[in-house]
Amino acid sequence: MFFHPMDFLIILAFILAMWAQSKVKTSFQQGSKVQSSSRMTGVEVARRILDNEGLTDVKIELSRRGALSDHYDPRAKTVRLSEPVYRGNSISSLAVAAHEVGHAIQHANRYSMLVIRHKLFPIANFGSQLAPILLIIGFLAYTPLIGIGIILFAAAVLFQLVTLPVEYDASSRAKNKLVELGMISNREEQGVRKVLNAAALTYLASTLIAVLQLIKFIMIFNNRR
Repeated sequence: MFFHPMDFLIILAFILAMWAQSKVKTSFQQGSKVQSSSRMTGVEVARRILDNEGLTDVKIELSRRGALSDHYDPRAKTVRLSEPVYRGNSISSLAVAAHEVGHAIQHANRYSMLVIRHKLFPIANFGSQLAPILLIIGFLAYTPLIGIGIILFAAAVLFQLVTLPVEYDASSRAKNKLVELGMISNREEQGVRKVLNAAALTYLASTLIAVLQLIKFIMIFNNRR
């Protein structure tokens, strides 16, 4: 395909995404060098926040996927923390552990955007896998398939858009709980915020790329009709 005017913006968005990924690693590494005043490990922080919220049935496990593989599994009601977060007692470890617990709290409270996200997941997953195939065939041979591909791709983009408030809300809950339960001092708040904001920026950048790509596909499709 020819170089489309939107490609320039998409390239800039990709550069932003790469910078965001680098910033996440840098922020995490810097925060990992700062031991928290509470001396609590990530797993201890996660357990205390969960128990404070009455979520004693939510488990915490060590993730086997490596560094920065931390996540909350709503089906198993389990918070999985990577080795550096699980056993670490740094600002980064506390921030990441609390963030993942934030998702568990959202799940328990049926946070509206998280509920929507879960409902969109099957459609978005299907769309993200099939859309590229339909778009390629559409651009090369059969234009009507582009429209179907755009609809499926739009579902995946919508999923990413909904993910943004979910992630920002989890980070907000994390910081508030760390402060409320006295697990970080006032001077440590900035370090925690830096780690959480860097992670949120990666979601923002990837969503921006997806939105720009969707706009590009729509413009090309309209020009072909």
